[in-house]
Amino acid sequence: MNEDAELDLFRAQVNCAAVLENMGQPWRLDKAESTRRALKYRRAEDEVLIIIHDGRGWFDPLSTAQGDVFKLVQHLEPNLNFGHVRKVLRRFVGITPRYIPAERTRKGKRAADQPVPVRWEKRPRLRPGSHAWRYLLEARGLPADVLYAAGEQDIIRDGAYSSAWFAHRERAEVTHVEIRGPDFKGSLTGGRKKLFRFQFGAAPITRLVIAEAPIDALSVAALEGKRTDSFYVATGGGMGPGTLAALEAICADLSQRPGSIVESAADANRAGDRFAERHAGIAQAAGVAFRRLRPPDDLDWNDVLKRGRGA
Repeated sequence: MNEDAELDLFRAQVNCAAVLENMGQPWRLDKAESTRRALKYRRAEDEVLIIIHDGRGWFDPLSTAQGDVFKLVQHLEPNLNFGHVRKVLRRFVGITPRYIPAERTRKGKRAADQPVPVRWEKRPRLRPGSHAWRYLLEARGLPADVLYAAGEQDIIRDGAYSSAWFAHRERAEVTHVEIRGPDFKGSLTGGRKKLFRFQFGAAPITRLVIAEAPIDALSVAALEGKRTDSFYVATGGGMGPGTLAALEAICADLSQRPGSIVESAADANRAGDRFAERHAGIAQAAGVAFRRLRPPDDLDWNDVLKRGRGA
């Protein structure tokens, strides 16, 4: 077999997950944080790699490292030259991953690799032409004026492998980061969910729009134009004590402004309707008017934006 044929064989028949499971100290699958298209592997407590493209690619969500199976071997063993990499890969041809689950600590939690604010500061800021910018502009349909405003507010940063990082903040501190990309949906470990927040300008608000995901909150903002009276937030799905407290504080402020309203932009499905009921309860407890801003059935507001419908 000539060299080119062997390289093609490696690309076709060596699974990155199988390499991780069998090279050196083994990596184990974090089933709770994996999806069908993105398998999260862990080693010890401080290393994470994501396997994508059905085992043909990978990336490190905490750095810029990424690539194919050849790059993976060199990432794991930096001292190997390409000839040595080929020798390593020969033993993995046709090997099927076992997907052995990672062990949990007694309480089912892991120590964070680094504090969330530290990891956030290490990522590049959102800028025109960056990987995250292109993903949000081209795949998600968010217009440039919304992305410029989000970049100025430093609420989105560039993640690995074209992903976008969305910040939850309490005052000025980043407390939690949601991650969305072409092949990954998740969040940084060790965070405390509050709210993702976006506003055009800095005028006093009289309207709160609550979405589940940051991309949906930004989509509503895009569909509505540059409304300076509105505050667009996202809860990241389920609402814990920190998120509830943040929403209650905003609603308490709105209750002091005549004509204020809370609108729930949760997804158009049963789960979204349940979230909307909770949003309504928070508004009513504060004495603020409420309206359901529901997208068409089985859609979210980013679907609506991409299909070119009006809000």
